[in-house]
Amino acid sequence: MVDNNMRLGFYKEMVRIRTYEEAIRRDYHADKAPAWDIGAGLIPGEMHLSAGQEPVAVGLCANLVQGDAITGPHRPHHLALAKGVDMKAMTAEIFGRTTGLGKGKGGHMHLFAPEQHFSCSGIIAEGFPVAVGQALAFKRRGTDNVAVAVAGDGAVNQGAFHEALNLASLWTIPVIFVIEDNDWAISVHRDTSTPVKHNADRAASYGMPAKRIEGNDVEAMYAASKEAVERARAGGGPSFIEIHTVRLWGHFEGDAQAYRGDELTEAESRDPIPMYAEKLTSAGILDAATEADIKQQASDEVEAAIAFAKSSPQPDPSDAYLHVFA
Repeated sequence: MVDNNMRLGFYKEMVRIRTYEEAIRRDYHADKAPAWDIGAGLIPGEMHLSAGQEPVAVGLCANLVQGDAITGPHRPHHLALAKGVDMKAMTAEIFGRTTGLGKGKGGHMHLFAPEQHFSCSGIIAEGFPVAVGQALAFKRRGTDNVAVAVAGDGAVNQGAFHEALNLASLWTIPVIFVIEDNDWAISVHRDTSTPVKHNADRAASYGMPAKRIEGNDVEAMYAASKEAVERARAGGGPSFIEIHTVRLWGHFEGDAQAYRGDELTEAESRDPIPMYAEKLTSAGILDAATEADIKQQASDEVEAAIAFAKSSPQPDPSDAYLHVFA
């Protein structure tokens, strides 16, 4: 059951994540004008932000503990923050600084936080077999920890997805597969790449229970995740959750999104944060003063993390071959 304190906590964490993504977006774009140069600036390279998908991370991670594992996709910040990854160290990694999670060598698509059992990758569907391995390790060690693999709807057409689900059911291991269905695999709509109506329908082929959540609902995501996590901890094996979420911004920063047409305007109307704020306000859980305080706290934390990253040292070129596999 979700009580009012939990609801307020969900809202606070979603605002925290959105505030972070807005600040990263601001600084990412700040020095790439007037001519767009993806390699320029304090944060060079691609940038994939998760605005609109906050309910997935918040509802899921509210059911996890530090020892549980998550493998995330190339759009990972919401999951990392909700799992408890240190914001300052993550921001320093995004800015390529030595105080970052990977000493500035991984960047935003390769965030690794062993203490939180969090990792992600830019390789599509790469996290599925990794999560299966983590879950198998938990089972063999006799712990009640669970592993979660999170990926976008485009990942379900990769071989690694099907191999991972097959082994997870065969071995009855504590793993949960979460698909963030934001309708788009880069610029390809789900309906033109996937023959089934819902990706959750695929789970039946591997003998595991599945749920699809409509409405980008953080409370529904929490409830579905709670059921799946409790099942996994009790030895019941894997589960599959698909949530219809929304990608408010481009696949990457600089993506003009012409392929979305009128759908983009419709997507913007489904922004989950103002929708949830309205729901909490109507229920008497959130008022203007509390909302303003939540936003200020989030801003203070985020700006402190960005200041930390910007003031951290750049890697020495002579260290290029340290901390890497030869």
